[in-house]
Amino acid sequence: MCDLDRMLREVTPQVVRAKLAEVHEMFQISGDSPSDPIAKKPTDEQLEWSCKVAAAQEKLVRAYDLDALSYYYHGAPGGDYEKLQGGFIVGHSLLTARGIPCSGEGDLKTAVAMKISDILGVGGSFSEIVVVDYIDETILLGHDGPFHIALSEGKPILRGMGLYHGKQGTGVSVEAKVKTGAITTLNVTQTGDGRLKLISSEGESTSGPIMKIGNTQTPVKFRDHPDAYMTRWFAEAPTHHCAMSIGNNASMFQKVAELMNVKHVML
Repeated sequence: MCDLDRMLREVTPQVVRAKLAEVHEMFQISGDSPSDPIAKKPTDEQLEWSCKVAAAQEKLVRAYDLDALSYYYHGAPGGDYEKLQGGFIVGHSLLTARGIPCSGEGDLKTAVAMKISDILGVGGSFSEIVVVDYIDETILLGHDGPFHIALSEGKPILRGMGLYHGKQGTGVSVEAKVKTGAITTLNVTQTGDGRLKLISSEGESTSGPIMKIGNTQTPVKFRDHPDAYMTRWFAEAPTHHCAMSIGNNASMFQKVAELMNVKHVML
């Protein structure tokens, strides 16, 4: 955070304008959400701050030659670092789109899963289980964090959040849905003796509804009923995050596991 704060102070207005143009090219700027009173059209100030932070994040990645990163910050309300982390999501989505996966909540293992997916050209978007739809028998997967543009059904949407979901702060968040069709989730977890382990699950991204609340969300139908799927998934000791990829990729992830000399379970 100290490095990022120092680099933030070096960002010029010209760089912010260039980053803003990049954001307008990649994202759709939303109006107010029809379903969430705290999800509004981003203000000019919110967008400018996110772009300034995004420029600092890019400088950090270049300075330390990072291939991926994981992040988490929680401090006293109203502090400079708290404001800084409020601008993370847009910049980390831009980096993820350029092959530098960024995972939230300090989940380094999921950053590895995202990196594997990205190297293979199948995306890799930061996700977790949000809710189950027992009528459609789908599981809603998504997060309030970085999104991989290569997976998007149309342009991702930017919303201004009066309060982030699950953490302190306010700022701009990404709302998006993964393309309808075959998807595969990839977990990187670990065994009891501390070795890495891969878990992959093939499913189908459906055209079911999502909540318009400034989060990435995709309804996914797996082979089994949601309860049966989650029972089998939890038995493999996953982390609660995963990387979502496009296509039926379990056999490809199996080859990755063989190359890495780690265990792989296909669900």
